[in-house]
Amino acid sequence: MPLKRVPQRTCIACRRVRAKWELVRIVCTPRGTVEIDPRGKESGRGAYLCKNQSCWEIGLRKDRKNRLARALKIELSPEQRAELLHYSKIFPANERAFE
Repeated sequence: MPLKRVPQRTCIACRRVRAKWELVRIVCTPRGTVEIDPRGKESGRGAYLCKNQSCWEIGLRKDRKNRLARALKIELSPEQRAELLHYSKIFPANERAFE
């Protein structure tokens, strides 16, 4: 019996490739809203982040790279950034983003 292939995705912050279920998908819906997509099934342009706070902080940082906004091809409002950063507090902070 052949082994089932596990879908792989890349974290936009640390660039590590992991199984899709190990990452959190953030999606820009066709309506233009930015949402957390826990099931990974929502329609729209998506980006993935690891389940640790350091990757979320890097991904949401408004710097030259602007990783999440660039991946979703939108401009994130300060309210959207704050909401996503608040969501990231459920994840552990002790895992390093670049191991």
